[in-house]
Amino acid sequence: MSMYVVTVLFEVAPEHVDSFRPEMLKQAENSLKLEPGCHQFDVCFDAEDPGKCFLYEKYTDRAAFDVHLASDHFKTFSETVADWVTGKTVHVWLETPAS
Repeated sequence: MSMYVVTVLFEVAPEHVDSFRPEMLKQAENSLKLEPGCHQFDVCFDAEDPGKCFLYEKYTDRAAFDVHLASDHFKTFSETVADWVTGKTVHVWLETPAS
């Protein structure tokens, strides 16, 4: 079965990096704990530029991702970091398992 994969690249203003990091980690933890359709939520920070944050998320399907977007914890996170983020790139992928 293929999974619905979402990658996100955040660019965070330098003065907000220290505040963004714990909020992002809390968001990942909440997604994994509270959403049965969220199977993976990796958070990576660029080794050279701490203002860049990359997410790799796996969901059962699009409906599970829609549940994520509608969740209270996602809405709270988005509102909290909105003014800290200077750029955001989102891509959607369909995982193709090897035979």
